[in-house]
Amino acid sequence: MTNKMTSAALEARVVRYEDLRPCTTAFIDTRTPGSEKKENFTIIGPGVAENPDQYVHITLPHGFNIGGARQPPGCVNSQHSHNTAEVFVVHTGHWRFKTGANGDDGYVDLGPGDVISIPVRAFRGFENIGRDVGFLFAILGGDDPGHVTWAPYVFKSAAIYGMVLLEDGRLIDTTKQPIPAGAVPMRPTTDADVAEYDHYDSAAIARCTARAQTFAPGGGLSAFDGFAECPIVGVENSAEGSPAGPLSWAHGFQLRALKLASGARSPAHIRHEEEVLFLHSGQLTVDWSGGSLALGVGDTFTVPKGLVRSFRNDGVREAVVYVVRGGDHPAPARVLSSLHEPV
Repeated sequence: MTNKMTSAALEARVVRYEDLRPCTTAFIDTRTPGSEKKENFTIIGPGVAENPDQYVHITLPHGFNIGGARQPPGCVNSQHSHNTAEVFVVHTGHWRFKTGANGDDGYVDLGPGDVISIPVRAFRGFENIGRDVGFLFAILGGDDPGHVTWAPYVFKSAAIYGMVLLEDGRLIDTTKQPIPAGAVPMRPTTDADVAEYDHYDSAAIARCTARAQTFAPGGGLSAFDGFAECPIVGVENSAEGSPAGPLSWAHGFQLRALKLASGARSPAHIRHEEEVLFLHSGQLTVDWSGGSLALGVGDTFTVPKGLVRSFRNDGVREAVVYVVRGGDHPAPARVLSSLHEPV
């Protein structure tokens, strides 16, 4: 990647919040009462949707996936498990995350800006317990995060409403089409299967969370005036001078909260790993040699590798950006003299 990028090429790497294309039939519980109004989004990478109609906004492999979930008050995402990391940032709303195959092992409640990293091979589900529609920004580990493992009750409930999951991960609505010839339905999860999974009570799942008000700056872009970069997810990274985040185990990516004071502007700099920005609040403008790109609240932008970039906040309030960087030990930013310096 060079420093020569057109405005159209950069805009193609932005997924605007208002342009998100939801899938309301992404999973086996899509007709189950209480879960039928959820919206799922696949922003970067294939995600784990079971419906081939799920729209993928950006297909470029990153080593991790970015997605989202939007749910009205009282809407539930059924209990399930993943084989790769699953991290949520609460963008809007108030949410309850429940553990266990029946959601009764434990729970933790989170609000805007809070983060949870749910361990693999543990059943989890979540519900919007607030009064307004809420949105979760999600990160899944790996280019191929595999399939979802559903709790036993999910299969039983889905069957009542004609939803059948096949062994190859495809979802069939038998009220609209028969199961294809030769296709084999997925074996429902059993109680014996559940016994092989890990269990987290409320105290244990609380240790898998990081509260927005406790984020502390350390390393990274904190070296720039007006910037505070706060490690959240990931191991210690001495290359960037960053301590481990409160969610300190290896994920294959790092998540930081980047806070820009009003009027803050970073020097021109460059990176050679994947960097995805999610604007949680405030204003953020990304400058490069060919122009500027303004992000709105809720927008997601994947910065091209090797692009010389600078970040600024022209707003009157602090901007908060959640930054996902590829790998457990991303390299430090290389500071340049200007946006036009050859690389």
